[in-house]
Amino acid sequence: MKESCFICDKHQGKIQTDGITIYDDEFVYVGHIDNNGEPTYLGHLMIDLKRHAPTLGDMNKREAMAFGSITARVSRALMDSENAEHIYSLVSGNSVPHLHMHLVPRYVGTPKEYWGPMSVHGWTGAPVGGKKEVMELCLRIKTYLETHNHE
Repeated sequence: MKESCFICDKHQGKIQTDGITIYDDEFVYVGHIDNNGEPTYLGHLMIDLKRHAPTLGDMNKREAMAFGSITARVSRALMDSENAEHIYSLVSGNSVPHLHMHLVPRYVGTPKEYWGPMSVHGWTGAPVGGKKEVMELCLRIKTYLETHNHE
């Protein structure tokens, strides 16, 4: 029997997460990280490979092109739309062996001791929000991607 995969279940509609779909195509899905209804760091986005594959090295050429392209486009959207000064990216796969990348913005004014993809979450001055703020951010990024073609 196949073990359940959180990301596969999410893409099959078995699990609902905060926010809306920011981007979705044949190969990749982009959405906001879900914090189980608790306030969350705004702009912490996830890029999921649609096909169940555990690592970056498991992508085929077409998937890698789509994954790289949307990573660049979403990073630019976070910088332009949300005024992020830097974008961290992180692929771990320790908890969920289905390729997904965390994109975490660092905002202007973040103290140096909180620089890092997960360190920014510890900053008490960090921009956090609930479902409403997550939804608004998702809509801004989605609109940015729809109106700024970086092909």
